[in-house]
Amino acid sequence: MIKPVRWKLLILILISVISVGKAQHNPVLLFPKGAPDETVQMVEKADIAEEADGSSILRITNVSEPTITIYPASGENKNAPAMVVCPGGGYSILAYDLEGDEICEWLNSIGITAVLLKYRVPRREGREKHAAPLQDVQRAIGYVRAHAKDLGIDPGRIGVMGFSAGAHLSAMVSTNFSQRTYPAIDAADRVSCRPDFCLLVYPAYLDGEYFQVAPELKVSAQTPPTMLIQTEDDKPYINSSLFYYYALKEAGVSAWMHLYSTGGHGYGLRDKGTAVTTWPARAEDWFRELKVIP
Repeated sequence: MIKPVRWKLLILILISVISVGKAQHNPVLLFPKGAPDETVQMVEKADIAEEADGSSILRITNVSEPTITIYPASGENKNAPAMVVCPGGGYSILAYDLEGDEICEWLNSIGITAVLLKYRVPRREGREKHAAPLQDVQRAIGYVRAHAKDLGIDPGRIGVMGFSAGAHLSAMVSTNFSQRTYPAIDAADRVSCRPDFCLLVYPAYLDGEYFQVAPELKVSAQTPPTMLIQTEDDKPYINSSLFYYYALKEAGVSAWMHLYSTGGHGYGLRDKGTAVTTWPARAEDWFRELKVIP
């Protein structure tokens, strides 16, 4: 007899497969000849995390072959904006439904093509936590921009967004885009991997010492317009948003920050009974201001 948690895992995986079925492509392997600097082929794993409120999160780890899955925007738009979505998980796992599939469906509903990035986790021994994932997200943005015409995407409206560690990754590619961190493979590595806008939801790891951002974040006037979503009671990570917002302001970068009193960390789009649940509406306002959506 299959245990109840096994049934839940099978159901969530089936939902994920159905969602992928809506995508224009099956998952696209970002590095067809093998991801750079990978020496061991891992066996990918998925499990269910049970939350205190009774909800569940599909978690994926042991990713050694990074992919993107493309969810086309709803409607007849043949020149749609796009958003590369980076789930969080402490650079150890990927919260693949909470901060992945569910986010892609919301983006589709407002006319944005979603590109779900499955980047390499867990952290590679002897390397910076973000080193391998940064290669993956640089490649993902370059791939989408290089194939924009075929995908019905506007190459000048390609953003990136992330949650927690995925938000750190999104900030990394927003501040480290002048050169690839891996050897070029094809034409996708010869176009810009700079995102045109960046949305960070409860970001982690952005803060350094003395009100400075973490040293790996090279904030400059070329950093794309950025929006931050943060709650005051997210005590371990509130400085990530505050310090990064300050750095953006000092660099003259267009920035929005919505600071809510309660909501904690790891809510995604799910209703936790606090005002932070309204953040998607504020993001839509920001998208309109940037002329990402009408």
